[in-house]
Amino acid sequence: MKPKYRRVIVKLSGEALAGQQGFGIDLDIVSGVAAELVEIRHLGVDVAVVVGGGNLWRGAPRSREGLDRATADYMGMLATVMNALALQDAIEKLGVATRVQTAIEMKQIAEPYIRRKAITHLEKGYIVIFAAGTGNPFFSTDTTAALRGAEIGAEIILKATQVDGVYDSDPHLNVNAKRFAELSYIEVLQRNLRVMDATATSLCMDNGIPIMVFSLVERGNIKRAVMGEDVGTFIRRDDAN
Repeated sequence: MKPKYRRVIVKLSGEALAGQQGFGIDLDIVSGVAAELVEIRHLGVDVAVVVGGGNLWRGAPRSREGLDRATADYMGMLATVMNALALQDAIEKLGVATRVQTAIEMKQIAEPYIRRKAITHLEKGYIVIFAAGTGNPFFSTDTTAALRGAEIGAEIILKATQVDGVYDSDPHLNVNAKRFAELSYIEVLQRNLRVMDATATSLCMDNGIPIMVFSLVERGNIKRAVMGEDVGTFIRRDDAN
């Protein structure tokens, strides 16, 4: 059975990489994620990854504590680079070449983001990890995933989270929360469901990039999503089948 998608962006939240400890980098989790990414790469899928940094630093909450928002966001971008390097190390230990590209130049440890170079790396079979967000404060890593997805021609954004899809309310607080099987971009925006921020959702809508939101907790879900299985909530155009 062939994968449904040939080129994907996998969006990993920083919190998902923290595991049960809730803070820092759980290397067992990182190794498990790396194994899943390598598995889909071996299926012939071009794999790009966008990592968050919320397990190490969250800019917006810190800005509400009095830290300048732009400064707080730049600190968050640096946190994503730490996660990217940990993921790179885990993937390369499994024998697959990677490239980390950062939106903020730090040439001693990563390449600067260059669209054509990223596409070339993907065509060569490398897993490309995008770090440091867009390089600009006030933009989330979800927006980074949408932007990079459009730039490299990704067929879908696979958003791996700590929950198994999109709900009408917080399932941790409401046992009767309803999980959606499918949604349109417009429904996400109108319902203010916070799947991604409005900028990211609008970018995906404008460029026709579907989003699959699913749980990273259950091993094998990344492959299942790539194969087109129903593992979470699928977000698409109103006229999509």
